[in-house]
Amino acid sequence: MTERTFHLPDVGEGLTEADIVQWKVQAGDTVAVNDVIVEIETAKSLVELPSPYAGTVSALLVDEGQTVDVGTPIISVTAGSPAQEKGQQPGAPMTPASVPAADDDEQPSASLTGTGPKADAVKRRPRVSRTAPESRAPDSPAPGSHAQASPASAAPAPAAQEAAQEAAPAPSRSLDARTPAVAAAGAAVQDTLTRLIQRVLAKPPVRKAAKDLGINLADVPATGPSGEVTKQDLISYQAQRESEQDSADTFWAGAQESRDQRIERIPVKGVRRATAKAMVESAFSAPHVSIFVDVDASRTMEFVKRLKASRDFEGIKVSPLLILAKAVIWAAARNPSVNATWAGNEILVKHFMNLGIAAATPRGLMVPNIKDAQDLSLKELAVALNSLATTARAGKTPPADMRDGTLTITNIGALGIDTGTPIINPGEVAIVAFGTIKQKPWVLDGEVLPRWVTTLGGSFDHRVVDGDLSARFMADVASILEEPALLLD
Repeated sequence: MTERTFHLPDVGEGLTEADIVQWKVQAGDTVAVNDVIVEIETAKSLVELPSPYAGTVSALLVDEGQTVDVGTPIISVTAGSPAQEKGQQPGAPMTPASVPAADDDEQPSASLTGTGPKADAVKRRPRVSRTAPESRAPDSPAPGSHAQASPASAAPAPAAQEAAQEAAPAPSRSLDARTPAVAAAGAAVQDTLTRLIQRVLAKPPVRKAAKDLGINLADVPATGPSGEVTKQDLISYQAQRESEQDSADTFWAGAQESRDQRIERIPVKGVRRATAKAMVESAFSAPHVSIFVDVDASRTMEFVKRLKASRDFEGIKVSPLLILAKAVIWAAARNPSVNATWAGNEILVKHFMNLGIAAATPRGLMVPNIKDAQDLSLKELAVALNSLATTARAGKTPPADMRDGTLTITNIGALGIDTGTPIINPGEVAIVAFGTIKQKPWVLDGEVLPRWVTTLGGSFDHRVVDGDLSARFMADVASILEEPALLLD
């Protein structure tokens, strides 16, 4: 028996440390190669690390909540033999070849970029080592792995039954040996799951109760067998909200307590630390200028209503944010310098749009972006927005989705805010804040009428975008919200 130590690997993106969020194993547990052993948090995302060894966990070398540098020993495993996963060497940091294949858009130089599960991806069974413990039944998946559909299932089963009906392949077979029929079946299953993930599942009584309580179902963790929000989920979420509100009475500490006892200390780490550093650098390096414009978005609201009723958008969540995103892409093409980077001696104008969407998540503010958004149809953009939001809320945004943004939208209207002065995302020169849409009195053709009105706020790097350019860009965005038919030009 050999004692092997697993060191925190380089998870890519130039990061040098990570926080240990949650151990998935304990001392004495038996693990197989590629079983998930720990969840870590970098400055950009949550990542699940698979084991490079098969054997018995002898010790966890770091505690949950601890911040450790790359190369730090984190776990030791008593193994009979080293992992045979593509020549993985004992004790060496994990390489790209030792983990499940990343998505095509991941950078090959990032050793663990994207290894955390994505909300819109089919979960595939990792390769199984021939040295896995013999006590496990041949048809049972390894702990922490995901079952792979068998060749017999050429057509996808209903999503609610898919997980239960999947069958594991023989341990000696590699994923690389899948037949074309199995690959086609996997693609069909992925398409089915993607469509289902993009809508919140809940029964009509639960939806009504959520509406009555003013709760957004997308914010409620779902525990139903098919991923639906259950009545109990709703009750638990409401109880948590009420608990937070009730605790307000005990928030203020008594004057008799010492000053130190009346101060709560919250460590700044992970996403919060990275966001703070980026915002300070942006605020004090780029000279911000902000402008605002009120918009009659009544026709946008009518257009969204028609899209929701359209068969082409069935099962796809549609909101005014979709029209704003399309408007920003359209307006940037007419005013290219807003889609640029200040590089000191030159301005880099991007002839592509990686559209960032600021998302408030339980882990803090994140700004994943939609790659080459300018090439997407309205329907494809809607699907991409839904997928981005679902993945961000689940805390599973991969690092690749967080880099190379070119222009950002922050939807503060979702929080009930009318407008604001957003800080430009580092490496960009413009950001648009989308305020809430409300019915307000509006003068139209000499008459005061109730109309759906919103306020757009834009911040710009004045080194690149002067007052005239920023005004023209914001006017173009507003014109689309006032008349979405302009997108057909």
